[in-house]
Amino acid sequence: FLLLRRRDVYLVMAARIPLLVVIGPTASGKSALALRLAEELNGEILSGDSMQVYRGMDIGTAKPTAGERVRVPHHLIDILDIDAAFSAADFVGLATAAARDVCRRGRLPILAGGTGLYIELLLSGGPAPTAPADEKVREALYAFARREGNDALWARLAALDPETAAAAHPNNVKRVVRALEIYELTGRTKSEQDKAGRFFEPLFDPFVVRLGGERETIYARIDRRFDRMLSDGLLDEARALYARGLAGTPTASQAIGYKELLPFLCGAETLETCVETAKRASRRYAKRQETYFNRIPADLRLEIGDGSCETSVNIVKNLSVKLFSQF
Repeated sequence: FLLLRRRDVYLVMAARIPLLVVIGPTASGKSALALRLAEELNGEILSGDSMQVYRGMDIGTAKPTAGERVRVPHHLIDILDIDAAFSAADFVGLATAAARDVCRRGRLPILAGGTGLYIELLLSGGPAPTAPADEKVREALYAFARREGNDALWARLAALDPETAAAAHPNNVKRVVRALEIYELTGRTKSEQDKAGRFFEPLFDPFVVRLGGERETIYARIDRRFDRMLSDGLLDEARALYARGLAGTPTASQAIGYKELLPFLCGAETLETCVETAKRASRRYAKRQETYFNRIPADLRLEIGDGSCETSVNIVKNLSVKLFSQF
């Protein structure tokens, strides 16, 4: 259930940036644990969530509250308007700069989030070099999706590159198209190129805490959290975002919890149907998160429900105190 990541390495590789990492599926309690760890270990939090970067997307992304951000400084939150694109490469650059700044001020950077691709790339040394692009190939793939359906396009990717397909929802057409475009232009799958391209020396010396639990437990937490988001005003937030053009944005439009409510806001579906669709999408996302988390070596695994948040805080403190003693 724990560790062991060669404590001597942390002492030898002092040039690397120390980083406490808290990962886990959506609704697993990452933010609460990271907040308490930051308070106990003189830390600041780096958001590892691809959608918390957007201003106005607060309730649906489970963004830390204003009060929580007063208690502990947070980074990579509310830095972009919804019409801006945001990529894994953008995240790696910003997260690295933020972690360096936090360390420079004598505090411990704590990365917490569930966007597994971003976190995996950050810890492995950065994203692969940009693959070539071709507008004609891309448009042909989009035309295929319009003609045959998103599932048929995804099936093409699954036959060629099961690893990339497992991490991409069939309705995330942009991501599926890009993976197929890479294969069409290079003859190599995206997953092959990603692995081959990670030749940079990792910048971080991480201690990774992974939260997990029984699938039924995670699903129940997801359902309860979405109900709580609705009672907190998610519908009004979604309505305001769509009025600002959310549907046409390059990245923010993919946020789970907002796009599933659009048919209700347009009068095409009942609220009950859209809520169930959103919960189902969140549950599927939790399964896809495991694909990336399984590739990130964990120093400590904590089961959801094994004691209180304070119990988890104490376990992590006791195991990491020597690693992060300079803070």
